Amino acid sequence: MPSERLSGRPSGRWRGWLAVAAALAVVVLVPPLLTSGAEGGGTTLRGLRVLVPNSPGGGYDVTARTAAKAMEDAELIRNAEVFNLPGAGGTVGLGRTVNERGNGKLVMSMGLGVVGSVYTNKSPSSLLDTTPIAKLIEEPDIVVVGKDSPYRTLDELVAAWKADPGAVQVGGGSSPGGPDHLAPMLIAKAVGLAPKQVNYIPFDGGGELLASVLGGKVAFGVSGVGEYRDQIEAGQIRVLAVTSGQRVPGVDAPTLREAGVDVEFTNWRGVVAPPGVSDADRARLVELFTDLHGTPQWREALARNGWTDAFTPGAEFGAFLREENERVATVLKDLGLA
Repeated sequence: MPSERLSGRPSGRWRGWLAVAAALAVVVLVPPLLTSGAEGGGTTLRGLRVLVPNSPGGGYDVTARTAAKAMEDAELIRNAEVFNLPGAGGTVGLGRTVNERGNGKLVMSMGLGVVGSVYTNKSPSSLLDTTPIAKLIEEPDIVVVGKDSPYRTLDELVAAWKADPGAVQVGGGSSPGGPDHLAPMLIAKAVGLAPKQVNYIPFDGGGELLASVLGGKVAFGVSGVGEYRDQIEAGQIRVLAVTSGQRVPGVDAPTLREAGVDVEFTNWRGVVAPPGVSDADRARLVELFTDLHGTPQWREALARNGWTDAFTPGAEFGAFLREENERVATVLKDLGLA
């Protein structure tokens, strides 16, 4: 048999084997951004990062972690990271997202609260600077008190509030301009109180608000129903009213209108990406959340959290954001808050 030459360079046959080995090493050591294996027969996105612009336990946090888990369980994503960057009603996280220009593997959980916070915090960045990916849910707020509160009905609370507005502190899981701030302001206006009379205490998310409600440090709180499901079921808090047009299944409380207050209010949440992402990255992210919307895991999450499916993808969500931006600005001016 002919022998291989001994020299400083490998022979042709050895060069071929080395090339194959190198190619295999790349496959093993550098995982692809997209792999097959999703439930729907599509691809799995690796390494997605989800920025939450408020504290753990808040509405954006619950929505982001619920969506990420549902996508992991459905094998739509792998190795995702959900991280919190709270501050200034979500505008700190918004600024970070806008500064991540072109990053197609970052999305931010957001909603109505960030729209208002842009105005009240005079943020240099706007949601109109981001890339709209999808609106996911709508959710009513709830008016809640601790189980030991003297207020057992909304009528009793409103009577005390009107008698001495400054003494009846209301806590909300959002900064001024957010949904948990706008809802009590609209309620105050409907019962004859000037919004500027309202003693509003802002908290960075419903998780931070909860301790003050349970401890009686605020007279009542306003937050999303999904954030307090466990406490409602455990009897730790009492719901006096829901802000939606219809009662919420599993929550023994009237709507505001049923309780004699002519207000209907619904919060919403969605996902945006940094500006300047490529068309391919934008399309992939829209497809990812579209696929999430079709999974049984997400349908179960909607039911469990009392969320209303409000899925609106891509450009349609962008048009909605522009409308909300104008609407919130008008509401804040009408209330004398902007």
